[in-house]
Formats: sequence, structure tokens, C-alpha cells
Amino acid sequence: MRSQAFHDDIIYPSTIPFVLIHLACFAAIWTGVSWTTVAIGLGLYVIRMFAVTAGYHRYFSHRSFRTSRAFQFVLAFLAQSSTQKSVLWWSAVHRHHHRHSDTELDVHSPRHRGFWYSHFGWIFDKRYNTTDMSATPDLSKYPELRFLSRWEQLPSVALGVIVFAVAGWEGLIVGFAWSTVVLYHCTFFINSLAHVHGNQRYVTGDDSRNNWWLAVITLGEGWHNNHHAYQRSCRQGFRWYEVDFTYYALAALSWLGVVWDLGTPPRDVVHNERPLGRATIEKVARQLAASFDIEHIKARLPHLPTMEELRARAVEMLPHTPSMDEICARARELIAQWVEAHSAGGDLGAAPA
Repeated sequence: MRSQAFHDDIIYPSTIPFVLIHLACFAAIWTGVSWTTVAIGLGLYVIRMFAVTAGYHRYFSHRSFRTSRAFQFVLAFLAQSSTQKSVLWWSAVHRHHHRHSDTELDVHSPRHRGFWYSHFGWIFDKRYNTTDMSATPDLSKYPELRFLSRWEQLPSVALGVIVFAVAGWEGLIVGFAWSTVVLYHCTFFINSLAHVHGNQRYVTGDDSRNNWWLAVITLGEGWHNNHHAYQRSCRQGFRWYEVDFTYYALAALSWLGVVWDLGTPPRDVVHNERPLGRATIEKVARQLAASFDIEHIKARLPHLPTMEELRARAVEMLPHTPSMDEICARARELIAQWVEAHSAGGDLGAAPA
């Protein structure tokens, strides 16, 4: 599918407030900028980034810890004050992303869509405007979350009114608008950059990366390959040196009894000793099989790549994984099926995708 096809329907009414809040930031030329309003903006950025990372992502999307119904609502309200749509929409889309990460079905894969679409263009595509309630039955059963879903901009409007009452126009522009725009793009970087730039410690079947500076600006979300390797973990910085401010805050809240049952990665996951699941092996094996040159295989028929050749190619593609033999065996099986299906007609066609 052509990448351009995903850029044909971006002009959509919901882009208007997005553009306007960016333009509103320039009003600081007239309101002025003070250390007080900069401090307000920094505070709102940190609080709302925590609500997005701890609330939208780790709690509502992945249920990586437990909390009370009251604090659940607080997290949802604060997260929605970021103007990143509703808690039900965000969670449904994110769960879809993990089911189809970096495939054609992924709504924001840089591999298939390009940087700008994966960064923010997809948000304004009509195909993703509605909330898939079937993806969040555990959340949509709560009437207060459905209320927030119907009135998704209520929290951000309420926050804007409060900031204006406290600090006037300067507070609204510098404190609220500036922090909202920065929050947008730092969050969006996880979609557009954390699948492109960084290191892969774990084989996950997708392009997720660990990136330290993304982890700093997003309070821990930059350890994205870790997260894709074990989504149940509330702690995304698996190693002691992987800074994860969101997890530190949740750990402190757990001492106070506000949250509990914080998921942590098992030792065999952290040390990359756990065998991969069948779905991941299948996905990676298909990628490995497809990496072999069509004409090279055609010239060698009926000979298939040896296990040594497969392993050498796999080592180039993948970090260490205890499932390497299974991946190579499955890739060889796929190549054999591909050759058998096409050799009779003399046309090898395309490698397995």
C-alpha cells in the first residue's frame, strides 16, 4: 500500500484547534514571559506528562498496576487535560498499535507511513476519529470514563480557565499553551522516533527502540523496546541506569497506598533469556525469509539456504535471542514453501511477507 494513500485525508476539522493552539503560542510576544508563568508551564508539563505516561499508557492501556476508582478518575481527568483526546480513544488505539506494531495495520508506523504521518498526521485521519469501545470493555464499563469520552475537552478547558484565573493571559499562553504544545510533540516522538532511533536489546518483531533522551523528556517512555518486550511491566527502565521518573513516582504512590500491584519484568525477560512467543517467532521468521535475495535463491534451486546461512543473516538482523534456532528453522520452512509454490511456474514472485 502506498504511503501517500495515508496522507490524502488529513484536512479534517479537528486539525483547526491543533493549529490554533500552536499559533496561540506566538501571542507571548504581546503577553510577555515571566519566570512565574514559565514555572507554571513546566509544572503543567510534568504533571500532565505523568498523567499520560502513568494513566493513559501504563494504567489504562496496559493495566500494569492497580488503583482505586477515585484515583483512576483523577488520572483520566488529568490525562485528558493534555487535549490528547479521551481515555477510551487513547487506550483503544494504543492496544491496536501493540497488536499490529509496525505492520500495515499499525495506525502510526514510521516504517509504512513516514515521519510526519506517524508523528501526528494519523490523529486527524477520519478512519481513526471514532472510539472502538470493543477494544476497551474493561474501561468502558465505568460511566465516569464514558462521560469523559463524550466530553473529552472538558478537562483541558477547565484547566485553561483555572490557569487564566490565576495568571491571566500570560499564564494562559505561556503556562498552558506552551506546555500543551511541548507535551504534544514529546508524546508523539514515541510514535515517530522511538521506532526509528535508538537501540534494540530485545527481539520483538517490530522496530521499537530504547532511546535515553526520549526517556528523559517523557519521564521514562523512551525505553520503548523494553516496553514492547514486556508490556505488563509498570517499570519501563529495566536496568538501574535506565531512568524512569514515571515509575519512581508510582513507586512513591504505592508506599502511600494510592496504587498497588505494580508490574515488574521477570528476571529472564530482563536478561533476555525467555523464549519468544509463537506469534513473534512467526513474524521475525517471515522478516528473515524475506531478506534473502530472490534471484540468488532462483539460481540455486532446488537448494535452499542452509541453517548456517540463515543464522548468519539472522545475527545481522537481530540482537541476541534464545529463540534464534526456532526463528531460523521457521524461516527455512517458509522459504521452502515459497519455492515450492512458485518454482513450478518458473516465477518466484515475492518473498513471504
